[in-house]
Amino acid sequence: MKLTLYEFRNKVKACWLGKNAGGTLGAPFECRRGVFDVSFYTQDLQGEPLPNDDLDLQIIWLNAVEKYGRFVSSSILGEYWHSYVVPNWGEYGAGKNNMRAGILPPLSGYVNNEFRDSNGSFILSEIWACLAPGHPEIAVRYAYEDAVVDHCGEGLYAEIFCAALESAAFAERDKFQLINIARSYLPPDCGIQKAIDCVMESYRSGSTWQEARVKLLNCVPASFGCLATLPEEMEPNVPIGPMGYDAPSNIGIMLIGWLYGEDDFGKSLCIAVNCGEDADCTAGTLGAVLGIIGGLEALPDEWIKPLGGAIKTFCLNLCDGSIRIPKTVEEMTERVLRVVPSFLPSEICDTIGEQAGYTIEMNEGDRLFCRPERINAFAQRDFFDLLRQSPFCVKADHVIFNTVLDYTEEPYIEESVPKKFILTIENQIKMQQWLQIKWYLPEGFTVSPGNPVGVSLEQYHCNIGKTKLEFEVTGYQLNQPRYDFVIEIVSAGRHTKGLVPVTLVHNPLACGKRRESCKEQKIAE
Repeated sequence: MKLTLYEFRNKVKACWLGKNAGGTLGAPFECRRGVFDVSFYTQDLQGEPLPNDDLDLQIIWLNAVEKYGRFVSSSILGEYWHSYVVPNWGEYGAGKNNMRAGILPPLSGYVNNEFRDSNGSFILSEIWACLAPGHPEIAVRYAYEDAVVDHCGEGLYAEIFCAALESAAFAERDKFQLINIARSYLPPDCGIQKAIDCVMESYRSGSTWQEARVKLLNCVPASFGCLATLPEEMEPNVPIGPMGYDAPSNIGIMLIGWLYGEDDFGKSLCIAVNCGEDADCTAGTLGAVLGIIGGLEALPDEWIKPLGGAIKTFCLNLCDGSIRIPKTVEEMTERVLRVVPSFLPSEICDTIGEQAGYTIEMNEGDRLFCRPERINAFAQRDFFDLLRQSPFCVKADHVIFNTVLDYTEEPYIEESVPKKFILTIENQIKMQQWLQIKWYLPEGFTVSPGNPVGVSLEQYHCNIGKTKLEFEVTGYQLNQPRYDFVIEIVSAGRHTKGLVPVTLVHNPLACGKRRESCKEQKIAE
């Protein structure tokens, strides 16, 4: 199925306009718990949308892609997050705080982050869908790189779900098929899947959207709507969930708006907002989805004209002048269109075909679902291989080989207690390599096995050779809060040196808590 440049422009522009509409409608009801009665914008907009982090933060990712193209990674996105994101609330602040301490993604999204399961990543999914229309298998990999900067678990799964759904929406219109496509990229036992099942059951059984909301908030209890709601205003039939566990319920609310909205743009957004919780995020994401599916023709003038075409920002560092900020939806759309040919492989994006501009070859039908990729007769790769990696695995590309350093647990070091690492090295060229691996350690540290270590990196058929090594690092007389190491990997006869940074935090309090947690677990067993 081919997507023409005209059709692509139409859908991308509608995506951003729909995002603006939903975010503006929902902003006054963010962090509030209850059932509301909104039927239109509740403020005098004077021809402009409200500023919203759901859209303006994606401008940062667009700038990163314009510079690094398809090679953008969690490490690069993390540096952009550091430099250009102003807020320090919730998961934004936790991720930045970790990276300031040298803790890399995906560890940065997990360590000391009470909000790792919250909503700050799925609201940024549209940029990856627009860069990979009709290719959810591509969109979800970049959504992963995005989310692990400051999320883990359900926060990560939420962005993967939305990116897959929105990418597939360029090629598929049926909402039920789109939901099934998107959930095929998720672990079957995650909270997002549970929320989807709950909403679908409510809809099919004939429950009202109000009843569906209560069932959802009992199925996957959340706390986001409690942030701006007084205790005496709490609903007795809706529990308060764990702090930060908000992504499943809010994905569910977005689906309630979509299913019960009966394909009416305004009605759908209003139902999502009237469910409360993270109302600007749920309605903003839903507005983007509806915009992608139906294009500009699906956006009623009464909802779009009051906003004009401006983009209003309030979360970005505008003082340094080192990123370009689009002022309008039109400008952002054109920049997305211009970067896509360098982002997608040439076999997908045809820039020299007979059509004016370029065309994008999209997947359709069953090819939109998550499927293993066959490498050769002996092996295949699967997106779930990535999802199954623990949040303690830091990966890096060194051209002739890739590395994954597994910290095996949180990056804390204790006096005289060995810290285990697992280093996996995967061959990226079709020949065997002989590697020398050396740890550069601060004074007072030892590594076992000792330096240097020589190892053969096999080259099996079709370049899938890999080797796995285990190391133990032990520190003595620790007197610093942070220790930085470097692992150097050199391939014989090659000039490339793979340098893998390692950061460990000496935090006796955290280590003590971890020991107590391990004791409790053993007692329970």
